Amino acid sequence: MATKKLMCVLFGVLVISAWILGSAIQAGAETLNYKTYTYVTKAESVPVGDVDGHTMNLYIRKAFIVFENGEVATQISVITSDWIKGSGPGLQYNTMTFSDGSTIIMKAQTTRTPTSSKLTREIIKGTGRFEGIRGTGTGVTKFFPVEEGEAGPKGVGEGSITYTLPPK
Repeated sequence: MATKKLMCVLFGVLVISAWILGSAIQAGAETLNYKTYTYVTKAESVPVGDVDGHTMNLYIRKAFIVFENGEVATQISVITSDWIKGSGPGLQYNTMTFSDGSTIIMKAQTTRTPTSSKLTREIIKGTGRFEGIRGTGTGVTKFFPVEEGEAGPKGVGEGSITYTLPPK
């Protein structure tokens, strides 16, 4: 009986501790909202041959990002994708570089159509003032028709990154 009571008390303390610590972690999270202009600098596409329009692709995209707080960054993305007629899944690594040289590096899963793309990101590394960063993000990009001489479509988008930094 005493053991059962002790277990209930310990479980209660554990639940309360988790709630308090969880609240403290969430309170320290920050969100950066942004708008972006992106363009393709390199594109390789190889037909798979099983069905019409099935390709494996490698893209390099660059972007200019304007954050809601007025800060700006550039981004380079390395993207691989498996598309049928311009739609399908992709994987990308994004490196945002800020004016002070600090970076945020993210891995993203994408879903694309010929006219848009949605992504979910996980922050995997930061440098400079973002050393030790952890977090996630989302984004949506709408594409323009490809013009003559372009390697791929330009796009405009928006998104957000929610992150925490370790104490200083």
